[in-house]
Amino acid sequence: QLQLVESGGGLVQPGGSLKLSCAISGSTHELYRKAWFRQAPGKGREAVASMTGSDTDYEDSVKGRFTISRDNANDTVYLQMNRLKPEDTGVYYCAVRRHFDVREWYNPRGFDTWGQGTQVTVSS
Repeated sequence: QLQLVESGGGLVQPGGSLKLSCAISGSTHELYRKAWFRQAPGKGREAVASMTGSDTDYEDSVKGRFTISRDNANDTVYLQMNRLKPEDTGVYYCAVRRHFDVREWYNPRGFDTWGQGTQVTVSS
């Protein structure tokens, strides 16, 4: 059974950095797409970054600040977050789309497996 476990969240001051990790276990084949979503209090879940193969996509507000990457040897996906802003606050979720799907990279309905989330709070 495919499982995703996030870690690395916490409290950071504006302008600071955090690196989130998503450990993937139980996969029997190459996963089509991995992504990070976030959900702020009172708001819907929004896509932050995604990767399939060597291609990456980013939500406009995080371009140039966040970087999604993976370590195939450890089956881990990362989200490096720099120059953090208070509006980046939220619960961050790792998600996986196991097979090819025509839905947009940012569509949460196209992802079939989710982690439990890790809280990121950007505040002074």
